[in-house]
Amino acid sequence: MSWLIALVTGMSLLFVAPAQAQDLWPTLREDRGLVVLMRHAIAPGGGDPAGFTLDDCRTQRNLSAEGRAQARAIGQRFRKERVPIAAVRASRWCRAVDTARLLNLGRVTPTSALNSVFTASSAVARQRQKATERLIRAHRGKSGVLVLVGHQANIIDVTGIAPGSGGAVVVRADARGNIQVVGEIQAPTSQ
Repeated sequence: MSWLIALVTGMSLLFVAPAQAQDLWPTLREDRGLVVLMRHAIAPGGGDPAGFTLDDCRTQRNLSAEGRAQARAIGQRFRKERVPIAAVRASRWCRAVDTARLLNLGRVTPTSALNSVFTASSAVARQRQKATERLIRAHRGKSGVLVLVGHQANIIDVTGIAPGSGGAVVVRADARGNIQVVGEIQAPTSQ
């Protein structure tokens, strides 16, 4: 993989050569301040139906049976690898909350900062990006992994990486507050 450095106004975002998933498990077990930015598991389609409401899962694009199995398998892998979990937060969209709960890694806290920016205005998208970056910086140096389950567009805004369904980007904030990409975790594609 190639190295890439990107500068963002006011604060730099540093992309380092991401580690392969098999190399990340010891890092996730042992390092401090790590945050897993996970895209929700498989939910067929794109975006949400017109007129959806956040409080009614029946109006949203939801996890398929394969997506539910994928989320359970991801959580099982984290437990098998003995990754210590500090907290689990999720976008308020049903597919993100369901993914987070099916991971079975701990209590899930719905968090508006992780809400989808797919159709949001650029101002709202920027606010959510900054709020997510604050969550990452607040976890700097802390033990256990912070798991943030959200949406592809949000993860792209923070990292420049577009994970597939159930995929994740592992990041941390350095001493200066710059967000560093540590590596990627590819999700299982079938059960």
